[in-house]
Amino acid sequence: MSDHKRRFKPRPQRSGFRPRNNNGQNLNGHFQSNGSGNISRNNGSMTNPFNVEKTVQKYQQLAKDALTSGDPVSHEHYLQHVEHFTRRLSELNAKPKEQKVESKSPTNSSSKPSTEKKQ
Repeated sequence: MSDHKRRFKPRPQRSGFRPRNNNGQNLNGHFQSNGSGNISRNNGSMTNPFNVEKTVQKYQQLAKDALTSGDPVSHEHYLQHVEHFTRRLSELNAKPKEQKVESKSPTNSSSKPSTEKKQ
């Protein structure tokens, strides 16, 4: 064995708990909730259509690999992910179209000519 002493990185001694960076989390350890009981992880990664498309491609490849390895359960599991993210992608692609239609519609309906005859 060599004469060099091993140098270990000291660890915090808090009952085996390793602290993480506190990026937006409360100090009491609770996750932030959006009110519906779900844990919210809104970092914006799934609001970018490019990221969602890459995720769809990733799960399609995983499904293909699972099928070639002979695992039909994992294949179906990955296909469910593909379906979910495909729906998410179509929602994201539909949002800009809806916003364009709303911005083109007239906001003031009083500018229509009146068809009633005044006496």
